[in-house]
Amino acid sequence: MGPSGLRAPGGAGTLERNQQGAAGPSLAGEEETVAEVSGIVVDWGGVITRPFAEGIALWAAEEGVDAVEFRAALGRLLGPAAEPGPAARQFHLVERGELPVAEFEGTLAALVRRADGSHPATEGLVERMFAPFTDDPAVVGLLRALRDAGLKIALLSNSWGHTYDRRDWDGLFDTVVISCEVGLRKPEPEIFRHTARLLHRRPEQCVMVDDLGSNVRAAQALGMAGVHHRTARETALALASLLPPAGRRAALEHLSAAPSGH
Repeated sequence: MGPSGLRAPGGAGTLERNQQGAAGPSLAGEEETVAEVSGIVVDWGGVITRPFAEGIALWAAEEGVDAVEFRAALGRLLGPAAEPGPAARQFHLVERGELPVAEFEGTLAALVRRADGSHPATEGLVERMFAPFTDDPAVVGLLRALRDAGLKIALLSNSWGHTYDRRDWDGLFDTVVISCEVGLRKPEPEIFRHTARLLHRRPEQCVMVDDLGSNVRAAQALGMAGVHHRTARETALALASLLPPAGRRAALEHLSAAPSGH
């Protein structure tokens, strides 16, 4: 999950590798080899679901608050130029499960106002905020096709403590890692390692699909390949360039059957 307004520039929907390749540097005198990617790690908000900005706009309209103001406030707290401070720290703490959601909701509510100057109600704010984040059928269909082709699929999500709709997750993911349930958050290196271990894969055998470039780059630093997500179509094309033959065929066949533009 990640605010798309904070997305780092470049690479959206395209394959990204670290400068040394997914397998890291080769030894002197040896050819560099790239591990076959057989594990796919995907973000939730903005990848599995509708884009972050779209979901926030729907929530803001329901609450009577300004979505642009809210996203700008997040940018000031969490964006690339933000300086660490108590409010930003609360986001990190709640994502690790170290801060009660009810306390965090006060921080969220203070970031926006209604036209009359009032703030939205704090109780239940996180649940209301993420209620519009419904699944993107094109991404879900792609993941099902890839899992049917023998790829291992993991969900890796930073969470603000909301309740996920986990119906059908058993048939979609081989493992699920939620930040507040494991005490780690992206882009901390150990959460990527932990997810790879649960898939019984080395990091260089995995690809991270995320809508935030900072998370993609953090995964790459460990040897994972990275896909910076924008649309299901672009992500499918990027994955097809990475995957072994069965996965490549599944991605391309899914694309050929999907409506144009998805």
